[in-house]
Amino acid sequence: MTPSNSELTVTEQRNEHSQHLDSMSVNEIVELMNQEDKKVAVAVEAALPQITTAIEAIARTLKAGGTLYYIGAGTSGRLGILDASECPPTFGVDPSLVVGIIAGGPGAITRSVENAEDDHEAGKRDIGAQITPSDVVVGIASSGTTPYVIGALEEARRIGAVTIGFSCNTNTKVSTAAQYAIEVPVGPEIVTGSTRLKAGTATKMVLNMITTTTMIMLGKVYGNLMVNVQATNAKLRKRVIKIITDATGAAEETAAAICSQANGDARIAILMLKYGITAEEAASALARTNDHFGNTMRLLASN
Repeated sequence: MTPSNSELTVTEQRNEHSQHLDSMSVNEIVELMNQEDKKVAVAVEAALPQITTAIEAIARTLKAGGTLYYIGAGTSGRLGILDASECPPTFGVDPSLVVGIIAGGPGAITRSVENAEDDHEAGKRDIGAQITPSDVVVGIASSGTTPYVIGALEEARRIGAVTIGFSCNTNTKVSTAAQYAIEVPVGPEIVTGSTRLKAGTATKMVLNMITTTTMIMLGKVYGNLMVNVQATNAKLRKRVIKIITDATGAAEETAAAICSQANGDARIAILMLKYGITAEEAASALARTNDHFGNTMRLLASN
């Protein structure tokens, strides 16, 4: 017997607005997708209290020296890896600070290994081999029922790590397995069950919030400037100089010269210009505040 819509998780239900999707024009399809996508931000907004509580727990854990792990299967796992991989170039942190794990291993990043999501024991093994009680694990599963993610969360909780379950349904097994739950029910997809669509968008939005807000709490942003950005190409080298001019009011030529003396580190260049100190003194001040730029500014201002 085919289950009814009411018996399925929201992410697996048929969308009543797209039942004739294959007979629609291109314009009708993209208009429908746009209308459905508008619902995502509303659903995320409703979950902001849950997201806030989870981020506060993550920030506390990372400030104490822990690591943030994302773990998921399929699209959820890939989005976790994407978010983790953007942290070093954007915020200048070590790649070990935010780590993404996907069911099926690295090969599943580019090729589907869909049966891997059903392996509860693999989730336990994959997370248990890496974490400590000082870490935090975010299990990502649009359906909220993925055995691999549930196994990982259960093992992480047994070990003593902080656990957070993210899903796009309500009252899910993933939520139950974790200490903190984030639930963003975006409704049925226009292509039934294709959670790379609205659910994927919601996941990307929430993960953006998690790492961006956490990095701000860790002092990796000054005002709204990403002062920890790594100048790894010509575009980013120009951006670093622009960050220095925006933060200090210095002329571009001056900012470029100081940037060179600071070996491309915007934070050190800003501190040199603001406080008339050497690059070595700036680096020492950063070390004393565990690289929290705002705290470094306050430390130097008080001297």
